[in-house]
Amino acid sequence: MHAISIAASGMMAAANRLNASAQRVATADARADRAQTPGDKTLGDVDYVNERVQQIGAAADFKANAAVIRTADEMTGALLNLKV
Repeated sequence: MHAISIAASGMMAAANRLNASAQRVATADARADRAQTPGDKTLGDVDYVNERVQQIGAAADFKANAAVIRTADEMTGALLNLKV
């Protein structure tokens, strides 16, 4: 059960990282839209490439932790099904 709680914490951390990155992008886009003059396409102060890399990494971390939970659940089920 220890692996499940660790993986759940990892999933929450990954979800928080993804949310923070998405928030930074959305805020920068909103600021750029308000400050934008017609024909001017500024990207603002956010590194969109880095943010996307962070989002992909957070999604991969989330999937990896979900796989840990799935495996721990299967192992627990196998242990419960053992006949003595």
